[in-house]
Amino acid sequence: MSVGRLQGVNLDADLYETDFVGWTEQQARLLRAAAAQRNNLALDWDHLAEEVEDLGKSYRRALASHVGTVIEHLLKLECSPAQDPRRGWLGSVRRARTEIESWLADEPGLRPRLPGIVAEQMPRTARLVTGLLRDAGEPAEGVTARLQAGGYSVEQITGDWLPPEPAP
Repeated sequence: MSVGRLQGVNLDADLYETDFVGWTEQQARLLRAAAAQRNNLALDWDHLAEEVEDLGKSYRRALASHVGTVIEHLLKLECSPAQDPRRGWLGSVRRARTEIESWLADEPGLRPRLPGIVAEQMPRTARLVTGLLRDAGEPAEGVTARLQAGGYSVEQITGDWLPPEPAP
């Protein structure tokens, strides 16, 4: 339900409940617009806008962290010939997927941001895993091949998919 307008910004009373991150972005814009209008209220408009905006960013960062964990361990499962840590990597993937599921259930406004988060996390995490594999004396070419193939899809990260074990 629209509850008002401020300098061309449509206010949606339900946005807080349906898309908290979107609400924080909207509220930050509104606080900055109110500050620009030189409202007489003695509020620290710029810092209020920044703090509200940071709330949404922290939710996004938390989701990105779990996505990065899934990518890291999928890459290790796919590329590392090591056998001993596989069980731990599988457990880590399952725990992170559970957290992703919880974040998306609690904050549905994060779901449309998920492809962008995956796109951001894939190269970052691939660099990390490449270094970790090389530090362990293991081949890292599989990481490069996975990146060249487009990385992992949102469905692979959030679903039940697991890569086949690498050839010995």
